[in-house]
Amino acid sequence: MRRTRLAKATLTAIAISVPAAGAAAGVGAGTAHAAVASASQQKAVTVRAQQAKAAARTESFDMRAANYVKGLEGIRYRYGGSTRAGFDCSGLTQYVYRHFGKAIARTANSQFREFRRISKARAWGGDLVFFHDSSNPNSYVYHVGIYEGGHDMVAATTTGGHVEWQSFAWAGNTVTFGTITH
Repeated sequence: MRRTRLAKATLTAIAISVPAAGAAAGVGAGTAHAAVASASQQKAVTVRAQQAKAAARTESFDMRAANYVKGLEGIRYRYGGSTRAGFDCSGLTQYVYRHFGKAIARTANSQFREFRRISKARAWGGDLVFFHDSSNPNSYVYHVGIYEGGHDMVAATTTGGHVEWQSFAWAGNTVTFGTITH
């Protein structure tokens, strides 16, 4: 009995270290293959977990904000809202930034005044998109969203709407971009 266990353990050790030799010999091939597959699967799971942790550590604030806001899509619009019970546009941006430890002003126009203006070419996902009431970049800001790249953002729409991914291409030259991170 003891010899049988020792023999199986030795075969498993050989199969793990030299899987092709054990399988080719046909000695304990089924057991060896299962042991190799199991060890290989465990290693893959461990590697994926380590990669996920490393990615979380290397993700910038902007990347985290851009990803986090997508999870809020579908929450209803609520004038003056700044919680998951309902958001207005600036309440949404304030909520997302606060979630990651950045305190920003409450209204779209105040957020615009607080952020450093950047060009669209320099904007990253997670920066803010500001909507002005004219093409003058210093004019009043009436709406804000979280930039996702291209002509897209996530924002709280208007009464009867909800937080959604949307294009801002329709706004033309009445939008500017702002950052507090880069």
